[in-house]
Amino acid sequence: MTATLHALDYAALPETELVALAKAGRGEAFAALMTRGNQRLFRIARSIVRDEGEAEDVLQEAYVRAFAKLGDFRGEASIYTWLTRIVINEAHGRLRRRRDTVELSEVEVAQGDPGQVLMFPGVSDDPERDAARAEARRLLERAVDALPEAFRLVFVMREVEGASIAETAQALGVRPETVKTRLHRARRLLRQALDAQLASALTGAFPFLGARCERITAAVLARLGL
Repeated sequence: MTATLHALDYAALPETELVALAKAGRGEAFAALMTRGNQRLFRIARSIVRDEGEAEDVLQEAYVRAFAKLGDFRGEASIYTWLTRIVINEAHGRLRRRRDTVELSEVEVAQGDPGQVLMFPGVSDDPERDAARAEARRLLERAVDALPEAFRLVFVMREVEGASIAETAQALGVRPETVKTRLHRARRLLRQALDAQLASALTGAFPFLGARCERITAAVLARLGL
């Protein structure tokens, strides 16, 4: 039985089977679940804390908490809806602790610099186009960071991650009508801040690259001793 489990292609297994194996203590199954959800959950964490390094910390802590409570997951919704709530709670807790410990002067500095933007390396035959797209992405990410959190979360889930209205509403604990209203207001605020030419940069915003994905997954597994 052990040899059979080790031979499984975890990446190809459906979510329900991965959850069952993860509940049984299979680290490979939990790693596969993390790999599938890392980008979306990272983006959600970052949309709250607005700092990429801190978003990674939030994601790691959320995964550790989730693994400890995995037996409580009843499968009434997607595992990623459940994980989204844990990530949001962890991110909000991080913000509360930050407010309790950061000096006023540091808060003022942070308000002037709403998060760093990750620029990923790449080889291109058109450096000028790459530079233009990079600048567009920086402007877009800053504009999204400037949105009120309620609008920012909905915008990231719907427009950046492509989550459905129902999925977004369930993950955030709000009504579908609220999701629609917040998304409409978020779009309106962004239109006021951005030129329509930046729309093509949306799908590449807040990238979560393979190396970072693997690093977080490995770090969580190491902390859990799996």
